[in-house]
Order: sequence, then C-alpha cells, then structure tokens
Amino acid sequence: MPMFNASCWLDECLQAVLDQDFSGTMELSVFDDASTDGSRQQVEGWRSRLEAKGVSLVISGHNAARPRGVGYAKNKAVSQSCGQYLCFQDADDVMLPQRVSLQYEASLLHPNALIGCRVRRDPEGSTERYTRWINTISQDQLLTQVYTSHGPTVIMPTWFCSRDWYLKTGPFDEGGKGVPEDLLFFYQSLRRGGGVARVDQCLLVYRYHENATTHSVTEETIWKLRVDFLQERVLSQWESFTIWNAGKQGRKLYRSLSPTNQKKVKAFCDVDDNKIQKGFYTYEESQRPKPTVPVLHYRDAASPFIICVKLDMTGGVLEENLDSLQLKEGTDYYHFN
Repeated sequence: MPMFNASCWLDECLQAVLDQDFSGTMELSVFDDASTDGSRQQVEGWRSRLEAKGVSLVISGHNAARPRGVGYAKNKAVSQSCGQYLCFQDADDVMLPQRVSLQYEASLLHPNALIGCRVRRDPEGSTERYTRWINTISQDQLLTQVYTSHGPTVIMPTWFCSRDWYLKTGPFDEGGKGVPEDLLFFYQSLRRGGGVARVDQCLLVYRYHENATTHSVTEETIWKLRVDFLQERVLSQWESFTIWNAGKQGRKLYRSLSPTNQKKVKAFCDVDDNKIQKGFYTYEESQRPKPTVPVLHYRDAASPFIICVKLDMTGGVLEENLDSLQLKEGTDYYHFN
C-alpha cells in the first residue's frame, strides 16, 4: 500500500484489511511517501489490532520536502515485503472481505497474470461508462481492448499477482507526478507474455475524488503511449488497414502514426454522408506530396479496422454495425477509443 496524506481514508481501509476471510498468512506493507497529515502514525496505531488478527505490519517512508510518486512508493512497499503474492491496495479504497482469498485462488490458476476484479464506484454514478466497462468486458476483451483510452483493462487498484511475475515485469516507473506508472507496467506485462484475468465479483470499493493521483496524468501522455503500443503490437503485423471514423479522432490517429503506418491506411470509413461525399481526407500538415486517403461508407470498406468511435455512446448503433459485418474482435478489428 503506497500512502500519501490518506488520513481521512485510512481507518476504513485498514478495517477492511482486518475483515479479510483469507486463511493464509498476511502482511501489510505500507510505504509513506512524505505524508504531512499524520498518516504514518495513524497506521502505526493499528499495529496491535492487525497483529492480533495475524496480520504483520511493515511500515517505512521518507520525510523529504515532496513526495517521490506512486511508482516509487509501490516499489518500496513491495521490496520491503516478503509475501509470495502481492495484493495492491490504494489507501483511499476499501477491500471487500473475500478479495484476498478469491484473487489468490485466481492467481494459482493464472501464475503469470495480473488479476483484477469487479468494483463498486464511490460515489455511486461517478465515471458511469468507465465503471460499466471495467465490470463487463469479456475475458477475451481484457486482451483485445488494451489500446482503448481507459487504460489497463484490469485497473491498478484491483491488481493481484505473484511476486515472481512482478519481478519479471517491473519495477514500476518512478518518474513521479504525471507518469501513468500503472499503464506502463501493464504494457510491459503484456510484452513479457503475461495474462490478464478478472474475478467476476465485486471485491473493491473504488473511490473517485478530486485528489486522486490519476488526475495528474494528461490525456496527451496517455494518447502517445497508446499509439506507440498499437503500432508495436498490431499495426506492425498488418499490411494495410482502415480507420473507422473520418472525424476528429480518426484523423488525429492518422496524424499520430509513423510514416510507414500512414502508408498502410487504405481508407477512412464512416456513417456520416457529409464526410463520405467529400471523398477523401488530405493530410495538410505533411511534407509534399500531401497524402489523400479515401473516405468510404463502412459497408464498402475493407477490414482490418482500427475503430476510433467511442464505445457505449451511440445507443448501440456502432456495435450493431460491427455485428452486421460478422467480424472478430482481435483479428478483424481493434478498438482504439
């Protein structure tokens, strides 16, 4: 558990650790990243209660003028711990009683995987589409939808894995504020051949509030990482493809691609007659000669597709159109939005 100024959340978080129904041995490893609100003393005050339940407590930290960041704190918390399995817990979230036991069982079945779970958002209704996506994408989509703007398909506050897999994949990036250390670790895990699995029960109350570290990462940082990973993992394997969306997002993807991958774009496709009637998109900012890419109706376009239309935002129309073409996600198309 990395920790920075979490005093208002800690009692509920630590009570939830005590309430775990796991029958094996547990240790709570906390690294305090320069808190100024008495968080470390508050955790220390729980030591006797934790130890009475058989949970050993390891806590350290630093008192520098400013925090070193979540990646640094996570690495420190892992390195000072000794468990064979790692359950990552944010200080502002709350585990439900079966979390450790069910994720431990799943980790035995998937030793080289990041294990997640379903979550309940607090306050209820915040980030509604995102929460629905976290909880409902299929096991296959945990791997195919890794390029979407949501980030890891199993979210970091729910991660559980073996120490061996953490050591093979990690450590977390320690760049500090503004660095999406969870997304970078997730991509690295996939590069190493790691799996992704989810326990299909709600095992975490996932809090949304304005001080969450997620908010320090810019959309542009995430965008560049996603484009690079898409090019590395998918586009490098394809000879040509179609970008589904001739609007702002599709054109932005095209402009973000390497020159080699821009040449592979055979067309944009869309459902908007105005865009289709224009006939083509010209990349004005490029060197001469300026590339022009045809714009087609989606029924006239050839797979494979990179889809730049937001999921769950068209009243089911996008999903119906995809279904009508009888395509397979992960082979004939990938979602990028």
